[in-house]
Amino acid sequence: MSTATTSTPTPGGTRRPGPRARTAPNRPLLGLLGVAAFLLLWEAVPRLGVVPERYFPPVSEVLTTLAERALTAPFWQAVGHTLYGWALGLAIAFAAAVLLGFALGAAPRVRAFTTSTVDFLRPIPSVALIPLAVLMYGTDIRSTLLLVVYACFWLIYIQVLYGVADVDPVAEQTARSYGLGRLARIRHVVWPTTLPYLMTGLRLAAAVGLILSITAQLIIGSPGIGQQITTAQQGNAIALVYAWIIATGILGVVINMGVRALERRVLRWHTSVRGETA
Repeated sequence: MSTATTSTPTPGGTRRPGPRARTAPNRPLLGLLGVAAFLLLWEAVPRLGVVPERYFPPVSEVLTTLAERALTAPFWQAVGHTLYGWALGLAIAFAAAVLLGFALGAAPRVRAFTTSTVDFLRPIPSVALIPLAVLMYGTDIRSTLLLVVYACFWLIYIQVLYGVADVDPVAEQTARSYGLGRLARIRHVVWPTTLPYLMTGLRLAAAVGLILSITAQLIIGSPGIGQQITTAQQGNAIALVYAWIIATGILGVVINMGVRALERRVLRWHTSVRGETA
């Protein structure tokens, strides 16, 4: 592989080679090396007796348990329940945040009127709603949805408000001067400005939604990965507990990769994505 070089002009018009340009690091390779180092450390710690194996089994045992469970139907049923609660809650939060964000963001007086209410409700952690969710829905999937929707809504809604507020006033006035109606201005002016903010909110909400979905299953007992972790812990199946935790991490990585791919596709015209692709 050739290495790019830079050159500097000399007074005589010729060019002399400059310092060699630094090659960009191979991020996927570095990431894999980091994972491999982490797994080796995990394998060594219990083997060397730093931590008792009954509390922290070697990663080889955990991965074997995970592979065995992945061949069974209950494993994929638990993953399906978790993904269903996550996806449905995220979709509801996304739709509600976009509609309210555009409606209130476009009306400065209404936005100012609701600011204090938003500032009061937004800091309330979703886990604080668990007693309410249990009283209202028990261990039903609706308990999980309540927590996921509440947490994801604010992340997306605030980003939409920021995006609507960031619209260039000159572009807005130009659109008005050309006779564009309200819907046309939203489509051609407000929407392109807000979309990068919206995708940022969606990416953050996707991760938080998965966390809240599993948290609800852990505490409330609704079906999913969280419930399986609790069941394994109560049965003293420590390797299985760690296997489910690794499955959760893999699921989070897959979701993040999917959202990032969607973001690159939707924002392929945006400077940040063009620079990242380059």
